[in-house]
Amino acid sequence: MAHPLSPLWSARSIAVVGASDRPGALGRLPVEFLQRYGFAGAIHPVRPDGAEVLGLPSYPSVRACPDGVDLAMILVAADKVPAAVDDCVSAGVPAAIVCASGFAETSDEGAALQDEVVAKARAGGLRLVGPNCIGSVGVANRQVTSFSPLFAGEQTRLVDGPLGFVSQSGALGYGAVSLAFERGLGLGWVVNTGNGADVTALEAMAAVAAEPGCLGLLGYVETLADGDALRRVAASGVPVALLKAGRSDAGQRAAASHTGALAAGDRVVDAALRQLGIARAHDVDELLDFGDAFVQPRRPAGPRVAVVTTSGGSGILAADEVDATGLQLAELAATTVRELDAIVPAYGATANPVDVTAAVMSRPELFDRAPDALVDDAGVDLVVACFCVLTGTDVDAVVASLARAAERSGKPVLAARTGADHLAPGAAAALRAAGIPTYPTPARAVRAAAALHRTVECDVSDRHAGVSRRKRHTQREGAGVPGAGIGERELKVLLAEAGLPVPIGRLATDGADAAAAVTEVGGRAVLKAVVAGLTHKSEAGGVALDVTPADAAQVYDRLAALGGDVLVEELVGGGVEALVGVAASPLGPVLTVGVGGVLTELLNDVALRLLPVGRADVEQLVDETRLGTLLSGVRGAAPSDRDALVDLVLDIAALVETWPAGFELDLNPVSVTGHGVRILDAAYIGPEAP
Repeated sequence: MAHPLSPLWSARSIAVVGASDRPGALGRLPVEFLQRYGFAGAIHPVRPDGAEVLGLPSYPSVRACPDGVDLAMILVAADKVPAAVDDCVSAGVPAAIVCASGFAETSDEGAALQDEVVAKARAGGLRLVGPNCIGSVGVANRQVTSFSPLFAGEQTRLVDGPLGFVSQSGALGYGAVSLAFERGLGLGWVVNTGNGADVTALEAMAAVAAEPGCLGLLGYVETLADGDALRRVAASGVPVALLKAGRSDAGQRAAASHTGALAAGDRVVDAALRQLGIARAHDVDELLDFGDAFVQPRRPAGPRVAVVTTSGGSGILAADEVDATGLQLAELAATTVRELDAIVPAYGATANPVDVTAAVMSRPELFDRAPDALVDDAGVDLVVACFCVLTGTDVDAVVASLARAAERSGKPVLAARTGADHLAPGAAAALRAAGIPTYPTPARAVRAAAALHRTVECDVSDRHAGVSRRKRHTQREGAGVPGAGIGERELKVLLAEAGLPVPIGRLATDGADAAAAVTEVGGRAVLKAVVAGLTHKSEAGGVALDVTPADAAQVYDRLAALGGDVLVEELVGGGVEALVGVAASPLGPVLTVGVGGVLTELLNDVALRLLPVGRADVEQLVDETRLGTLLSGVRGAAPSDRDALVDLVLDIAALVETWPAGFELDLNPVSVTGHGVRILDAAYIGPEAP
């Protein structure tokens, strides 16, 4: 069965509501473009007076159009859109594009009108794209249901290909489409979602990914607020790259806790995309570069890159970028090096990067052997070939050699060709036709290779293991859900009831009771001020360490003066201090793990993941920060109990699954000793907190 959104690119009949015959009119352009680019289906202009539009008969309503309508393009003013939607619903149209502006992007009144339109459409089974939308294109279907000026260009040619492109922005999106066509990058499906009032950019991307022949997805988005939809796109089975605008956006609750401050804004987006195996581009050119890598069908088995170059400088630049992107320079086998020694001049280099030198280009039979030697090496997952000033007949030899190596090995081969186009005008097209993505610089080629690797390295098979195990435990123990104003002591009781390790302790009622409590917990204690709203106790002087019974009363009086209770807990000595937290984000709850203690914000050394997570995720979180090194033992210190910390994080991730949305949980520090973990400080901020 066809996807409900497939009419956006594969309609058989299209109604243009608000069609006009006046040259340059918005209502004329889609009809003109559909005819110009060869749409073979039925085009039904809809206008009340029945006048012809570009030689086509018009109809007074969508209901009056013959033989049914697959897609309606609504180009009337905002106040007339509700009636047009009613007409589409009555006609049984499955999808419509609302182009008008004047909705939620302009005012509260516009937002109310948008809600009305969406409610009408949903009640009638009509899917709406837009409003404030430029339209969609199905290149194979020659379906240009858009009024973008791109399609009025005399030189514009549709370039078909296996990539989908979805953009929230119309103007920027179709500008990027024009650049893709100009470089010869084929796009099979193009959708602009505008306000995304019904069909969102992520939903459109998932629909495009389901199309047979789709090899990759590119997207421009300004908001990401649906973690489940993002997961569906990531799970589509095709490589995905996003250009996410608004990188400087700060979290609204950044000051609420350590975790909230560290898990805010764009940092969450970056972590989520990395976790889900979605490549993140930082400008339009880079997004299209990634698309060039996606359209070749070969995928790397790992991160190990072999660089072959005719220029030592290009090799160095490529190696630098390999390191910067998290790929690895492959360690070549001895047999590979021996084979390269027979090819490369003495003044070249056979270590990776392999510098065959420009001299080898004059002997095609020698260069021909270098790519084969590299792809035959079991320690190489992909190859980046870098050339400078590639000219004339050199192109033919390079194309043949690289294409054969890629096809024979099944390993991706990407090329960098640093030099003016006029030196070899057909080089880029020849390489593209041979399935070899080509870039103007080594760094861009390597970044594209890294994006390709990122989209295939993500393994979510372990993601629910810790959650499922912990669910059984918490159900057996009857772990509760914290109240909005819960204090540290009550929160630790709740955590202890869930089987999590917290220090022994209790609240003290006065100085004498504090001394007795210190004795009860072993004679050396930590005293803390428990004051509503006081999250950062150390900074406020609300923590006293290594308190004995003799000085407990004096310390109690000082802490009680801060206006709250005083908590007495056993002193947990030594250990690596970690932070474990969970905070709300538009994409869902975010787990934060990193270096904790009083230097948390100063070091700012944490890693993030969307929940749920599995053991592999948590292991990676630890290793992405200095925490991994600290736990292994530094400067003679004994190793700490890493497994206990990982177990604790998995337990926390499972425990909070039933907690109300919008909370923050801050466990900092968590002491990791050689034989376990203890949650030394804990804070909870409920969803209703400001």
